[in-house]
Parts: sequence; structure tokens; C-alpha cells
Amino acid sequence: MCGIAGGMGKGGRPPNPDILGKFTDALQHRGPDGDGQHVADHVGLVHTRLAIIDLERGNQPFVSSEGVTLVANGEIYNDLELRHDLADSAFQTGSDNESILHLYLKHGFEFAEKLSGMYAAALYDPRSKSLVLARDPFGIKPLYIAETDDGFWFASEPQALIAAGVVVAEENELARDQLLALQYTCGSETAFRNIKRVRPGETLIVRDGRIVNRLRINPLQKPERVDGNSLSTFDGLWMNAVDRHRRSDTPYGLFLSGGVDSAAVLAAMVKLEDRPVVAYTAGFAGGDFHDERDHARVVAKAAGADHRAIEITASDFWSDLPAMVACMDDPVADYAIVPTYALAKVAKEDVKVVLTGEGGDEIFAGYGRYRAGRRPWPFRKKPWSRNSLGKTNVLRRESETWRENIDQSEREFKGNNWSNLQALQALDIAYWLPYNLLTKVDRCLMAHGLEGRVPFLDRDLAAFGFNCTDDDKIKGRLGKQVVRHWLANEMPEAQPYSKKRGFSVPVGHWIGQRGKALAPLVSKQAGVAAACDPEAVSSLFSNITAETAFPAWQLLFYALWHQVHVSGLPRNGSVFEVLSQR
Repeated sequence: MCGIAGGMGKGGRPPNPDILGKFTDALQHRGPDGDGQHVADHVGLVHTRLAIIDLERGNQPFVSSEGVTLVANGEIYNDLELRHDLADSAFQTGSDNESILHLYLKHGFEFAEKLSGMYAAALYDPRSKSLVLARDPFGIKPLYIAETDDGFWFASEPQALIAAGVVVAEENELARDQLLALQYTCGSETAFRNIKRVRPGETLIVRDGRIVNRLRINPLQKPERVDGNSLSTFDGLWMNAVDRHRRSDTPYGLFLSGGVDSAAVLAAMVKLEDRPVVAYTAGFAGGDFHDERDHARVVAKAAGADHRAIEITASDFWSDLPAMVACMDDPVADYAIVPTYALAKVAKEDVKVVLTGEGGDEIFAGYGRYRAGRRPWPFRKKPWSRNSLGKTNVLRRESETWRENIDQSEREFKGNNWSNLQALQALDIAYWLPYNLLTKVDRCLMAHGLEGRVPFLDRDLAAFGFNCTDDDKIKGRLGKQVVRHWLANEMPEAQPYSKKRGFSVPVGHWIGQRGKALAPLVSKQAGVAAACDPEAVSSLFSNITAETAFPAWQLLFYALWHQVHVSGLPRNGSVFEVLSQR
């Protein structure tokens, strides 16, 4: 796991070396173990390294004998299989990322179709003067671009493009409307006006500082294996996926919640390990909150895991939230950033890699909304149809465009031969998963130089899961049937058939306790005041209810995000100290 950046100058001009140096500085947290640069013709590539595999020889950039150069961020889980297929290639290291370079040399621009893993990669080919950018189909690893008058630029994070002086931090108001409505932004547009995303599965080909072609890989492939016994098929694919996601030359562990997905990861790891698995769980102090630590302890004990539980207090929330928001330069107002960031802060002291359960709900249909989605029209509720702030009356105007990306995908998905359930899953896999959940994991972990891996998004396993029958996914009021059945056999202590408990963080309770003090700070913050009626915001914070707790959280997150990433004010201090700055 690493940070990558670089640029291609227009008119044959090489990129400014000061910009390349600033890229390195801005991405140091993603790669604290080393850095490298390569400049050829009018292209400069930058890499900061988090050493996971081949610690001694895996430094980047990689350069072939033809002068083709690669920088990459991620893990290629079929690296060993690719090396067998590429036996005639001259590998120089044991790094899994090097296989990307040799795939490109053999297959050209369609190289990414052969990859299984999480990656954002940039190659420069001096033979065709082409800069090639690629991102994995699920969007596990991030990649952002900026096109300016003097060139084409890319980086693992938007803040690096801003810190290097490539663009200025101007807010994209259309994306802001999405953020306030959905809690994340989606599609190629980002929260910054002059920065765009490479979308999941895209390969961009750039010449003379402009994009000349785009290729796209669909993450929802047909499975290579079709087996009448879905449990047996799942077992083989799941064990292989977790095994490949364990490949590392450094210590690793997992984040263990009270849910089915992380318990399934633990159960598989235990079968594959000859040492206790290190498992981390977060819980919350005080109040009548659902706390996952007790159930996680039972599961960890059954697995013989080395269980390490942490407690997050209201004081932690108020002191650490600005740092959490600061790492979310691509904003995600998901309150799960609180435990994810806190766990990463602790885990970095012991390990460099953690496995997590993201993707299980989307691939195997775990959300309650999927049950409703199986109903025939007109009884089926339209997904993602409600603007989160729409009923609070705080918005100066309610956007009519915040759902355009989702609407377009819904129209496209209707042309596929999918069930209603699959269409809902596909929508979440296209939006909720990459732009919310995976962005959250990437930023919270990489802020601490920690790599997160998501075995449920293994290419072969995901193809099988998405194409399972609806009945293999949902029965009665419970989804993820095949995962639950497997877990019941392997680790019944996890109680996989108990009712799904939504993961909860008591941010509403904490904000309610300090609502009156927050009211003037949030309502007068520049970004909030531009989008919302300050008096309505102040009133909302002064009297927080169960219905307004989540909107209050969204507004608090946005106020801090705008303060740090757009206004450029210092991020050090508590929530109240950061918001008091003008």
C-alpha cells in the first residue's frame, strides 16, 4: 500500500520538480517506508512506499528494459498465478506490484483485465508517449486527476494535488449538494471543482496532457464456477480469498465487529493460521448504546484470537474528530469513521495490514433494504430516494440534481437480465461501496500508514456471490444466507442466525449533549452558511431529537470539512477550537 502521484506536461514540457517534491511530502503518510521519483520525457512519476511484500527490493518506480515505468498503490492477489503465466518475463523483485508492469508489456492497454486485487496504477510508456492510469473495478484504491493549462496531473488523494499547487481548493457546489443529501459524493466529480476521480474499473490513456481514450471493467462478472452446492462453492472461494488476502511479509490482523462478515473473516483466518489472530474491536463508554465488544469477545475466545478491545469516549470524539475529518479530503460523512480511525490508530502499533468485512453486505445481500427490494412494484421502495437534510428545512434550496448519477445507473441496470435484488445490489456496489465505505477505510487506515484488505471483494468470490440465486441470499428476514450457513458450521459461537444489528455510533447522543454550544459555531461556519439558513441550523442544534440527530452529525462533519479543506484553517485542536477559527 502506497501513495502515487505525477504529471504529464503539455507541449513536451517536463513537470516542475518542485511539484513532484510536494507530492512526495503530501503522500508521506501513505508510504512512510520510502519514496522514489522517475522523470522521462515530459512525464514525472512519484511513489511513497508502505513496505508489505519484498521489503528489501520492492521500492518503486519499476522500470523495464524498454523504459516503461510503473508506480502503483495496492495489492495484486493473483500475483503468484500471474508470474507463472508470465514465466518468460524478467521479474526483478518479489513485489506483487511488479506483475502489473509485465502484464502491460505483454497485453498493452487491456492489462487490467488480468488483475485480481486492489490497485491504482500509473505507467509511462515512452514508446507511444502514453501515460496510462488504472483503478481496480470495485474502487478499493483511490485515484484522482486534474487537467490544467500546463498539464495533466494525478494523485492518490485530492489534498496532494492541492498541496502541490496544481489546483486551488475551490468547492464544487453540485458535489456539495450530493454530500449533504447522501453523506458522500459520487461519480467522476469530487467535492473540489477542478479535481475528478478515475472511476472504479477505468483505464485512462493520456497523451500530450489530455485523455485520448477510456476503457472500463465491470466488477460484476459472471462466475467462472457454477456449482449446484452453493455452500461448497462458497467454502472453496472464501478460503482461497482470505488466504490470498493474508499474503504479507509484515504482521497483520483484522477488525472484528459483532457482525457476521468480520466473524467469517476470523473463522477463515483461524483455519489458515498457525498462530493466534490479532483482532481489534471498538466500543463506546457510557449511555444505553449497543456495544459490540461483549459479542466480539465471545467470538474471539472461540477462535483463540488475541483480542484487543478499545473504548471510545465522548471526550475522544470531541478531541479527535477534526483529525478524522482532516484525513477525509474526499468527504464521507459516515459516522463509522469514528471507530475505524480509532482502531487504526491503535492497530498501527502492532501490525501493518488489517483485514475487514466491507463488501459482504453488498455482495451477499445483507441490508434490510434488499428484502423490501424484492417486492413487486408498486410496493418496492425506491432506493436512496430521500435527501438526508430534505425534511429539516435547513437548506436554502433543495437540490434537484443530487441523485442524477444514481438515476442514470438505475436506467442502465434495467437493461440487464438481473433480478430486482441484483439491481439493488448493483446500485450499492456502484455507489455506496466505493464512494462511502471503501473511501472511509482507505483514508482512516492510510492516515496511520496501515493497509486495509477486503476479502469479500475478491474477484472470483464476488462474481459467485452476486450471481447466487435470490434464495441463497435472503430467507425470511435475514440476508447473506450462504455466509451465515458457512459460519454456523465453522464457528457457531458467532450466532450467525441472530437478527442483524446495525452498527451504531452514539454521535447523535454526544452532539445532543453539546448542541447548544455547537449551534452558533456550526450555523455561522462559511460553508454551512452558504448552503443553509443559519437560523434553522442553530435551531436544529439547540433542540436535537432522534429524527434530527443524523442531520446534525452531517452538518457538523461538513462544517469541519469545509473549515479544514476549503477555508484552509488549521486542523489542530478540538471540534470547538477548530470551528471557532475565522
